[in-house]
Amino acid sequence: MQQYNCIIIEDEPLAAEILQDYIADIPFLTLKKTYGDALSALDDLRSNDVDLIFLDINLPKLKGLEFIQTLKNPPHIIITTAYHEYALQGYDLNIVDYLLKPIEFSRFLRAINKLKMLTSAKAAVSPVFIPSDTNYMFVNTGKKKVKIYFNDILYIESLKEYVRIFTPDKTVTTKFQLGQIEEQLPKADFLRIHRSFLVAKEKIDAFTSTTMEIGAKQLPIGRSYKELVMNILDRTVR
Repeated sequence: MQQYNCIIIEDEPLAAEILQDYIADIPFLTLKKTYGDALSALDDLRSNDVDLIFLDINLPKLKGLEFIQTLKNPPHIIITTAYHEYALQGYDLNIVDYLLKPIEFSRFLRAINKLKMLTSAKAAVSPVFIPSDTNYMFVNTGKKKVKIYFNDILYIESLKEYVRIFTPDKTVTTKFQLGQIEEQLPKADFLRIHRSFLVAKEKIDAFTSTTMEIGAKQLPIGRSYKELVMNILDRTVR
């Protein structure tokens, strides 16, 4: 059975205690640590193997959703909050589930089962094959595998269960989720700008606070990605 190392980021002691008790009842969850704020967790996340974060939204110093956007390669995240109005923004950031307090154990268990389903699907045969130490990948399309060089990718668009990969001379569609293919690509070379778009940094021709141009294509910058995108691009053009 796959084991998951997890942490809790929660500033309410009672809420943290409830989560600790729930985690203790799940044999494949191992609680590594509980934090009262997100900043305290950042250093440990860089050095420790964490598979899952139970994350409150209304935290001191750094809010939960802002914290997610600071992570270059975030683990799985389950939001735990009393505020329902951030649910859409949370799912824009590819969270596993959004739990409203007070959290019943049955609802907690549904979220964990959802995590298991997601990771099981990801562990299945991947439609993307990237040989080690190479600058290309193969993706399944139809009954064949198509070779795509990373340097040729302009941007990738999400089509729910599929993605469409755009290069200067071809467009390839494969059954894969955008978040999954994002994890496979060189992180320094690609930037998530919207729940539906991942772009190659070197192919960006122009940008504003709300849009980005790659060739003749204008792409939207999602509200929940805006601050992170602007920070990265501002550092790039200095």
